[in-house]
Amino acid sequence: MDVKIGLAESPRELVISSGEKQEDIVAEVSAAIEAGRPTVTLVDDKGRKFVIRTERISYVEVGNSTARAVGFVG
Repeated sequence: MDVKIGLAESPRELVISSGEKQEDIVAEVSAAIEAGRPTVTLVDDKGRKFVIRTERISYVEVGNSTARAVGFVG
């Protein structure tokens, strides 16, 4: 699953591929923001950790990464 995080005053978004469920990621980020925690940590498919400052998060887009079919169907 792909997670896109928009950061304030940054032209690029942070893209993380994660094996976690959508609900878990949304709950984790929402809880961190609501509790006023300074950071939230997300882990990608390869085990890399991303520590993100919650005050800089503009938006979070969580979607499934599905392979698209390429070619023509006849």
